[in-house]
Amino acid sequence: MTLPQNVESKFRFILVAAKRARQLQAGARSMVQSQSKKPTRVAQQEVEAGLVPIELMEPVTSGDSNSNGKGSKARAAK
Repeated sequence: MTLPQNVESKFRFILVAAKRARQLQAGARSMVQSQSKKPTRVAQQEVEAGLVPIELMEPVTSGDSNSNGKGSKARAAK
């Protein structure tokens, strides 16, 4: 399997295709003409064609509200 240009790993490819396959199963229209009727294969073809947008989320930084070292484990130990 060769990865599309916009996908950096097989793991991300599978995640994106799986999410798109769930959308197809829920009734979304296909964006490609495919010989296959299986949503997983159609989703893979859509990702390979670059038709499915890939959104990268920003990593959580240490400036969040739970970064003070007193997480739920510390509260449970009291």
